[in-house]
Amino acid sequence: MPAAPRDLPVWTLAAASLRAGHAAVLLCVVRSEGSSPGRQGFKMVVTAEAACGSIGGGIMEHKWVELARQRLREGGGAPLLRPQIHRREAPADRSGMMCSGEQEVLLWPLRPIDLQAVQAIIAALQTLQVGAWQVSEAAGLQVFAAVSAHFYSYQPGPAWEYKEQLGYRDQLTIVGGGHVSRALARVAANLEFEITVLDDRPDLPTLATNDDAHHRHVLSYDTLAAAVPPGPHRYVVVMTVGYRTDEVVLRQIVAKHYAYLGVMGSAAKVAELRRALSEAGFTAAAMARLRGPIGVPIASRTPEEIAVSVAAELIAVRNQVRH
Repeated sequence: MPAAPRDLPVWTLAAASLRAGHAAVLLCVVRSEGSSPGRQGFKMVVTAEAACGSIGGGIMEHKWVELARQRLREGGGAPLLRPQIHRREAPADRSGMMCSGEQEVLLWPLRPIDLQAVQAIIAALQTLQVGAWQVSEAAGLQVFAAVSAHFYSYQPGPAWEYKEQLGYRDQLTIVGGGHVSRALARVAANLEFEITVLDDRPDLPTLATNDDAHHRHVLSYDTLAAAVPPGPHRYVVVMTVGYRTDEVVLRQIVAKHYAYLGVMGSAAKVAELRRALSEAGFTAAAMARLRGPIGVPIASRTPEEIAVSVAAELIAVRNQVRH
């Protein structure tokens, strides 16, 4: 079964607690900068007896969990927004950690009225529906079908407002459904990618058993362009059965702009692909965006080792462009 979005268990605990008539608290990192252990969007739900998720771990998280449980014992209270500065010399709002970054944490006491919104969030996450949730002191917890330009957005100040899209921000398309594709999907499933695998072979066992992919499609490679749209959060790894099919695929997509576009193969094979594509009229800029050979250099040999090396490169690219 494909991995669910990381936040699903958090919201599931919230819904179970509210349905049982028990109080719960949502903790959410609404802003982060620098070397902060808790990144924007990290969240957890705390009840009197359980906790799920994370806002960065360590002594800081421990103190917030204790604060949430104190609020639960005292009967809720108002929402709280507080900076956490991860520097020992900070004059105020020290987190107890020394990472040198900062984050701002929202403590939101969940109320029975929030159950409907929490259930809508769960339904969207389970089915990968497009949408967003928003919280503010003025309007409470809300869910919307529409999405905005940014995955996370935070408006500070007296009229503060935090908004976050639902589901996966980053989309990984693996073109080719063989053994390395199967291994890469297994690794990427734990890295917050929505995974699509494409192949032109209808009876391919490794495609049929790739249960880590959210979507699997059989299609002709020479008509694949519509299935791999461009975008700043789209990652594409080409690893078809051979050079010829790699070239067919790349002719469809190499001129598009992706966060990452790479092709598996030796340096000689990738050089030949670049030569053929250049001769076909594709620009030097397009060739420069095409990565290959792909993966970090760890002398990988097995499909599993290759998958780890490619996943590490995807992470490196994503963390450079994350905002």
